[in-house]
Amino acid sequence: MSQWLEHSVQVEVAAPIEHVWGLWHNIELMPRWMKWIESVQVLEDRPELSRWKLGTRTLEFTWLSQILQEIPHQIIQWESVDGLPNRGAIRFYDRKETSIVKLTIAYEVPGFLALLMNNDFVRNAVEGTLQADMDRFREYALSDASHEPNHS
Repeated sequence: MSQWLEHSVQVEVAAPIEHVWGLWHNIELMPRWMKWIESVQVLEDRPELSRWKLGTRTLEFTWLSQILQEIPHQIIQWESVDGLPNRGAIRFYDRKETSIVKLTIAYEVPGFLALLMNNDFVRNAVEGTLQADMDRFREYALSDASHEPNHS
């Protein structure tokens, strides 16, 4: 028996929605701000599919992910179709001067492991790591925006 664990974090970025969307839409960039994501490779012949590799000091996981829904400047939703069972969405909220980016991920773990992992310590550790990733994304988006040409 297995169980799904879910986590959500968000960040506000002082950049237009088009810019933050563009960075997340290019999923191969994610290792630049997602600490444990080692690589993301979009399949050339099937661009809705991508191969992911997650690594920590002691563990390595891979999976094939499929985009289920994509609405520009609003949502990218995915689920794994092979490998590590996971699913989630990245949602975008346009606040004119800023953008809110909300990441929700869920992953399946065996029942006995879920009992160990479904506690405040582990939840706080996972969400703390994801929040740090989102904070790195904000810094990356702001530094990347400073390299854009001025369109005045």
